Amino acid sequence: MGELTDKIKGNVNEAIGKAKQHSNDPETQADGAQQEMKGKAQQTAGKIKGALGDDI
Repeated sequence: MGELTDKIKGNVNEAIGKAKQHSNDPETQADGAQQEMKGKAQQTAGKIKGALGDDI
């Protein structure tokens, strides 16, 4: 995946994760927290790829 793709997927996962955390179901809230962290990791990967020129 390229830099832009990682950043977009990261933003989407982070937004969905934040939305899930507002649920009344504890399991859904936990899933949302995990998905938000996944999104942050994807965004970080995109930033690293951008800095290194998508070579990783």
